[in-house]
Amino acid sequence: MSQTPDQLHRFIFENYEVRGELVQLNQTTKDMLGGHHYPLAIQRLLSELLVATSLLTATLKFEGSITVQLQGDGPVRFAVINGDHQQQLRGVARYEGVIAENAGLHELIGKGHMMITVIPNEGERYQGIVALDGDTLAACLESYFAQSEQLPTRIWLKTEQHEEQPKAAGMLIQAMPNSNSEQHALDYEHVVTLTDTIKSEELLDLPAGEVLYRLYHQEEVRLFEPQDVSFVCTCSRARCEAALLQLGKSEVDSLLEEHDEIRMDCDYCGTEYHFSASDVAVLFNDQLTPPEAPHKLH
Repeated sequence: MSQTPDQLHRFIFENYEVRGELVQLNQTTKDMLGGHHYPLAIQRLLSELLVATSLLTATLKFEGSITVQLQGDGPVRFAVINGDHQQQLRGVARYEGVIAENAGLHELIGKGHMMITVIPNEGERYQGIVALDGDTLAACLESYFAQSEQLPTRIWLKTEQHEEQPKAAGMLIQAMPNSNSEQHALDYEHVVTLTDTIKSEELLDLPAGEVLYRLYHQEEVRLFEPQDVSFVCTCSRARCEAALLQLGKSEVDSLLEEHDEIRMDCDYCGTEYHFSASDVAVLFNDQLTPPEAPHKLH
């Protein structure tokens, strides 16, 4: 079976005040996990978080970005995905100790919370925080929508972990704003009941159009043009240079005395940037803008 393209599909029901999203992420998941040696349970958690962030990013009504971060007192110190309105995603997790293959959300994060930060290109940023009280990431996200958006929302997240080709996909069903009549509530529950029949292998492997036909072939569904999704890391040598400039020449010279060269690693994609003494000498003759993201120094 050929691999489904990494795309987000938006759709609405012609006869109901209900909207939906379907996203399938194969190459994006592989690119995010590649270069890291995460335990299986963390691969699964990050893959679900990747899909969830794509679904959340698709709800943006403006140009901007969303960061979804999990933090707690468990072995996973944090897991974070960044996404923007162009569906460019990246993510990383930090953990300690041995992780069981079947570890669930609470075994990984412990007692914690989820922070969702929305940053419009124009306007004020917004941050919502919700406790990780649900048994699954999908349940926690549904609580977020109930608290912050006050819109009935259901989310399905499916993953399959293979070293050669991991798979991840998800769906979101949401009541439209102002659709608060009894009939609208019944319509929404009807669509949720239909969507609840989705099988993992269908959502992960079948083309989006076929998935929607199997679920809603007796309904009138309008499917919009899909949006491509990809893993994109924003690291660059220029941003590393800006980080060094921000440290200052004396601090950078001290690092060079200890290590002969400075190596900076990107947490997201694993790219290494190397700076020799001559590189640094040239660098401090210029002035660059401050970096947007930190890197680890070695």
